[in-house]
Amino acid sequence: MSATLGDSTTFSETSIDRVRDYWNSRPCNLRHSPAPVGSREYFDQVEARKYLVEPHIPGFADYPRWAGRRVLEIGCGLGTETMNFARAGARVTAVDLSSRSLELARQRAEVFGLQDRITFIEADAERLADFVDPSPYDLVYSFGVIHHTPHPGRALEQIRRHFVGPGTTFKMMVYYRWAWKVLAILVREAHGAFWKLDEAVARNSEAQTGCPVTYTYTRRSVRELLERSGFIVEDVFVDHIFPYRVPDYVKYRYVKAFPFNVLPDPAMRALERRLGWHLCVTARLAEGPARDR
Repeated sequence: MSATLGDSTTFSETSIDRVRDYWNSRPCNLRHSPAPVGSREYFDQVEARKYLVEPHIPGFADYPRWAGRRVLEIGCGLGTETMNFARAGARVTAVDLSSRSLELARQRAEVFGLQDRITFIEADAERLADFVDPSPYDLVYSFGVIHHTPHPGRALEQIRRHFVGPGTTFKMMVYYRWAWKVLAILVREAHGAFWKLDEAVARNSEAQTGCPVTYTYTRRSVRELLERSGFIVEDVFVDHIFPYRVPDYVKYRYVKAFPFNVLPDPAMRALERRLGWHLCVTARLAEGPARDR
């Protein structure tokens, strides 16, 4: 399937301006709180809801590990992870394509008094060194971002050439090809037409429909993508199935849909580890020793 290859013709002709316009129109997680946008209450509720729905993120990011170290976050969005890296003592460079997202992330840092620990930069990940001074970081972190750029391989090449060294850890999340969500989109949106699946997944991958670029990967294809870019994969796991009824969820009510409302927790966790939407990868440079863990 073409979208597993990372730089297929499916989305490669999409302009980065179109991607930027989409994320400026509605930054990710913007509606995670009914409180006034930009208030402390708003940002607290955004974080609480994000980690309620995606509780695996803090463990994957491992915020305390990066105390006193340099973190480059590619695609910071509203800055939920950014704030937690900074709270844990990291020095963070946070980049995003969306000026609207960065505006809110900067405001968030000021609300919580973390602006001195974070540098925000508007940047295209495919030309990252044009915006961010090349230098190796202790951690390069990108959660749910690289699959939304027209040429993921170019973004990874930028990361490898300019921002990682032998001691750097690289963590990214991309969407999983064999996820429960993909199956649901195939049935409900593509009506079983496999040849239309890539476009249907992109259109329905986010809360706001119409995302112009969304690649998906298998465990094998993400390894191949990273290896072609000069990385060695150290760990890969799948997690996260959204279990809630959307009409209730948008009203901040958390009512699980069938079959998730009848599954015991161990069964739900087992299902997420097989059919989750998030493919979480930890990697390092192919040459040089791995960071001590």
